[in-house]
Amino acid sequence: MDGKNNRFDDLNRGNDKMKFKYDIIVVGAGHAGCEAAAAAARMGSQTLLITMDMTKFANMSCNPAVGGVAKGQIVREIDALGGRMAEITDRSTIQFRMLNRSKGAAMWSPRAQCDKQQFSLLWRQELENTENLSIWQDSAVQLLIENQEVKGLQTALGVEFRSQAVILTNGTFLNGLMHVGRAQAAGGRAGDPPSYGLSEQLRDLGFEVGRMKTGTPARIDGRTVDFSVIEPQYGDEQPEKFSYNPDIKPVENQLPCYLVYTSLPVHDTLRRGFADSPLFNGTIRGIGPRYCPSIEDKLRTFADKDQHQLFLEPEGRDTNEYYLNGFSSSLPWQVQVEALQQIKGFENIRIFRPGYAIEYDYFPPTQLYHTLETKLVQNLYFVGQINGTTGYEEAGAQGLIAGANAHLKITDRPPLVLRRDQAYIGVLIDDLVTKGVDEPYRMFTSRAEYRILLRQDNADLRLTPLAYRMGLASEKPYRKALEKQEKIDTLLSFIEKTSISPEEINPYLEKIESPPLSQKRKLIDIMLRNGVTIKGAAVYFPALSVFLESRNYTPDQIEGAEIRIKYSGYIEREKQIAEKLQRLENIRIHPEFDFNTISSLSIESRQKLTRIRPETIGQASRIPGVSPADINVLLVYFGR
Repeated sequence: MDGKNNRFDDLNRGNDKMKFKYDIIVVGAGHAGCEAAAAAARMGSQTLLITMDMTKFANMSCNPAVGGVAKGQIVREIDALGGRMAEITDRSTIQFRMLNRSKGAAMWSPRAQCDKQQFSLLWRQELENTENLSIWQDSAVQLLIENQEVKGLQTALGVEFRSQAVILTNGTFLNGLMHVGRAQAAGGRAGDPPSYGLSEQLRDLGFEVGRMKTGTPARIDGRTVDFSVIEPQYGDEQPEKFSYNPDIKPVENQLPCYLVYTSLPVHDTLRRGFADSPLFNGTIRGIGPRYCPSIEDKLRTFADKDQHQLFLEPEGRDTNEYYLNGFSSSLPWQVQVEALQQIKGFENIRIFRPGYAIEYDYFPPTQLYHTLETKLVQNLYFVGQINGTTGYEEAGAQGLIAGANAHLKITDRPPLVLRRDQAYIGVLIDDLVTKGVDEPYRMFTSRAEYRILLRQDNADLRLTPLAYRMGLASEKPYRKALEKQEKIDTLLSFIEKTSISPEEINPYLEKIESPPLSQKRKLIDIMLRNGVTIKGAAVYFPALSVFLESRNYTPDQIEGAEIRIKYSGYIEREKQIAEKLQRLENIRIHPEFDFNTISSLSIESRQKLTRIRPETIGQASRIPGVSPADINVLLVYFGR
């Protein structure tokens, strides 16, 4: 298709089926679909986004929050790559916290409570005003595939859309089934119908299909909560933000969240409903999330605990609806309400709707390349929960990468594949396609072996230049990233070259209870001490203060330099390890290579390598079941 032509020129008015042509079609307008469609359109592809409900773009089906441990780093990376989640989060934030400030910089993780309706509305405004992007409200029911290559799709309304690539981001809608006690209802989430047809077609094409399960808690009517007896949890006194865009300001007038606790009477009430729990009576067969268990799972796993901590989170500024984080449940609604009313402050509680569990189809992600294109059908991409992941952030990251790669492929350009030492997004995708999933996947800092390199403060320095070259990011953020890097380097150079006398710095050292100097030292030596900060030293050392003020250093630039100083040894060590292991990534394996011809490989290794078909020796080394001895065999075989 020529993207410059009117996309409706190909309307076939002689048939009862309308036919439209686009470059890329994105199915589903959750967090994955929104980022995918926006990325493809920004890069220049004529893009169509198909959604069943235009009032629920990037709907927060679960808790009304973005970020958290490791997830906050992903959102910063999405922003650095030109994605939109960070800016929309900042514009809808009602509370901001930087988690893990008491730990090392690699663990700092931004998290924001959001106004749920505002978040979705801002996404709608973003998409409706994105050039090259059209929206169609409908349900996709069948892919159009010719010679193992996708050519478009057909919708429930009988409309046939043609395209060069299709990105599926169906979330929990594929054959979705909701459970509340013994009651069941077909649906992708409360109030929305499921999607039928695609799973069956893909299974017939040879795709492996599985079932997963997730859940959500009851929504609380805030008018019935006694807030005077529960513990408020406030945001940071000086809140930050997700986006690197300097035009976006941090949140003002933050709303509090609240802490509440279960008790033994609450637990006893919940246990009385276990016989009717679809989790325990065999009704639910899908695999649930180990790291975000239902309250029923918690009572079984931690049977000795007398209480569990819960977080009561507002869903917006103009609503009484609250989300009870930590109380996901699929027990009968009567049991849920009775148990809730035994929590302190909830004695007169009313709910807007009960919690429920939902089962849905997913496709094991080892069936994908690192671009998120499927191995069985060309130009078909799977993104988000369809790949067995959970979380808005993980979905948005995959959407951005798939949208970019679909555009890059149909325009015959090299793909966008992020390394594990380059981004949390690189860790996420490599884990999915190399290791697969045996439960809903969510990101943790522990999954990233190079997390000191992959901090939330430097995502723009790591990724924005790359995004600019790819056409994902505009020139303005690119120039900002270059300026930030230059100013950090300049400040480091000043600190390394400048000497300071005992008279100048000892008052500061005494204040923070650090040993005083007896002779002149380089400023860099002082900065390496625990408790010493650039801002603190500048108060007592005029030369440093003048340097910062004369060059208009921003807090994030000062923080970036300080982290580089404090963690310099760790940073260099991780860089060396990454460079050493990168050599294995440079040894390519032919896509059609027959591993069964190497008899010295273990049987398990041959089976795993044949199923996953790694693209490099490096990827092969990360496949569970492939031993170091097997990697040595491959290295010898390939002449290394």
